[in-house]
Amino acid sequence: MAEGTLVAWKKKKGDEVSAGEVLAEIETDKATMEWESPEDGTLTDIYVEEGGKVKVGERIAFIGGEGEEAPPKEEEKEKPKEEKEEKPETEEEKEEEKAKPKKEEAKEEPEEKAEKPKKEEPKAEKKEEKKDEKKPEVAGERPAQKVEKPEDARVKASPVARRIAAELGVDLADVKGTGPEGRVTETDVRAAAKSKTAALLKTPVAAKVAAPSIKAGESARIQLSSMRKIIAQRLVESLGPIPHFYLNIDIDAGPLIAAREELKSAGEGADAAKITVNDFVLKAAVQAAVKVSRVNASFDGDAIVQYADIDLAIAVAIEDGLLTPVIRAAQNKSIREISELVKDLAHRARNKRMNPEEFQGGTFTVSNLGGMGIDSFSAVINPPQGFILAIGRITKVPVVDDCDQIVVGHRMSITMSCDHRVIDGALGAEYLKELRHLLENPALLLV
Repeated sequence: MAEGTLVAWKKKKGDEVSAGEVLAEIETDKATMEWESPEDGTLTDIYVEEGGKVKVGERIAFIGGEGEEAPPKEEEKEKPKEEKEEKPETEEEKEEEKAKPKKEEAKEEPEEKAEKPKKEEPKAEKKEEKKDEKKPEVAGERPAQKVEKPEDARVKASPVARRIAAELGVDLADVKGTGPEGRVTETDVRAAAKSKTAALLKTPVAAKVAAPSIKAGESARIQLSSMRKIIAQRLVESLGPIPHFYLNIDIDAGPLIAAREELKSAGEGADAAKITVNDFVLKAAVQAAVKVSRVNASFDGDAIVQYADIDLAIAVAIEDGLLTPVIRAAQNKSIREISELVKDLAHRARNKRMNPEEFQGGTFTVSNLGGMGIDSFSAVINPPQGFILAIGRITKVPVVDDCDQIVVGHRMSITMSCDHRVIDGALGAEYLKELRHLLENPALLLV
């Protein structure tokens, strides 16, 4: 959860660099990100070579001013040396403690020998107490941090600050609040995120494990990649605490197909610029959330957070798992803009060329498996979102028209997975009713 791989250095030792200039590329489980120089100066020293692992907070290079030299690496070894120097003292104390009983044995009578275990027990306890007292002195022990984690829930912060902190990966317990009574505000969270350049490494490295060749009659144990571990963890966090319920509708996709054909005949057929059926679905999902705004919300402890903007997340399948790039403030974008953004985000997601803020957050998600031949399915909510839409493929089915005649119709299945703490059945039904109206009247989406 706290390391990445340094893929390549863009600068060499001794090069002059400017603030904001790309120094290196760092790969996480979901993206390969560019690490920029925080200040002007000279790249005096490099501590992590290409291909090396980088932990959160670990220094990878030193940028010095004119004539400034990099600090000696021996500083990092001073703490281990101090600990080694303390060990002889403890051994001497143990020898002295062992010597004391021997002197007392010579003076004591044989009857008193049976009491030795009782005398040695307090000494053993003292030794254990000494060891326990030294444990907090070891730098950066994780158990000490785990004890402090329950305090995170007591941090006073606004709902917006909590949402931004979740999106930027900022620990609220480490943020000093400037609001009333020390309350953490959105400004505090964003300031904390900017001050930590290492925040880009908060997602773990994707361990690319090649699938072993399996012969007939043999089985293999394939180690999970970091991305698969995260997906497993997120699914447990979702299906466990979140009370899911599902609503399903079949819409008449005939008007969608007709609208798509009209655009195609009007010169919209270029592969790079064409508007797909999925683009209509995404635009309709956003417009329906504008009309039924109460679904654009999430559960937050003792409150429901209602979002002003619709940050649309789109599920994109990649080699190692799944990413959900986010279109921010999608309610302000046309179907053409959404179409272009989806293509760009999907392309960069598959090539791991996304920044963390581009796939974090989102107020709800749309997952479309219609292109893979799936008729219908139920998706798992991506917490803390309130719902997710699962889109199936368009199929030809016999339907009864307005004249009571059986004709060939086009139907598309849509399943809405809802968090029952945020969305009730009636509210979900109201949203799907609006969604159906928009998709069966696609001209409304082009306005």
